[in-house]
Amino acid sequence: MTDVTAFALSAGAIGIGATAFMDLWTAAQKHLLGIPALDYRLVGRWLGHMMRGQWHHQAIAAAPPIGGEKALGWLAHYAIGIAFAAVLLAVWGLGWAHTPSLAPALVVGLVTVLVPFLVVQPAFGAGLAASRTPRPGAARLKSVVTHLSFGIGLFVAAKGWAWLAGG
Repeated sequence: MTDVTAFALSAGAIGIGATAFMDLWTAAQKHLLGIPALDYRLVGRWLGHMMRGQWHHQAIAAAPPIGGEKALGWLAHYAIGIAFAAVLLAVWGLGWAHTPSLAPALVVGLVTVLVPFLVVQPAFGAGLAASRTPRPGAARLKSVVTHLSFGIGLFVAAKGWAWLAGG
């Protein structure tokens, strides 16, 4: 297997696993604590409007729905998870996928919170780092905890991937 193939397979498996881990975490929070999860349908709506030239919304939930927004949102969610896993492997090397350690995964998990703070939340109309939400501090904490769960998921998924690969 070439290094490019190994990199792509590792990024895919680890990114999908980490994203699924994060989704399980958010589902547990919703079920046990009543903390609502992000509706990825809104991510699809945002991307659909973005393809039509509208990048920013006053309130994404009030924007007109687009066809297939739920599927588009979930597809984007997992594609982004794969991309973040690829960044981890690009920075720490493919060897990390064979012998994963927790620190790099947590670093990437924490750094990924910049995407919602600086891009997604402002584009959705929630302001920079959720500054226009009713409880910005709570929204920020939720984002940080969710992205830390993604970081833990990167580690857990990498451990599983290494085990499957015989490492």
